[in-house]
Amino acid sequence: MSGRRRVELDADTVERDLARLVLTVVELLRQLMERQALRRVETGELTGEQEERIGLTLMLLEDRMGELRAKFGLRPEDLNIDLGPLGPLLPVEAAGRPDGERGP
Repeated sequence: MSGRRRVELDADTVERDLARLVLTVVELLRQLMERQALRRVETGELTGEQEERIGLTLMLLEDRMGELRAKFGLRPEDLNIDLGPLGPLLPVEAAGRPDGERGP
């Protein structure tokens, strides 16, 4: 069939592309967890100890994400998949902020 298109895989980029996809999903989940934690803090649902533990966990996760992005040569904005008419997957300001810079 002449209309069939073959998928061309470059062995050098497959690992990076897979890492990009996985890190994008992890970043989306990290941001959702962060928003949920902030909501719970604002409503007073957490004890001080729970707030501290969640905050530390989220900071460690963000640091590890930075390490993994660096390992694969990815920038934070590389994890923001364009969904066409729906727009970007991640909020632009959160996806493009430099490592160590936290949003509101």
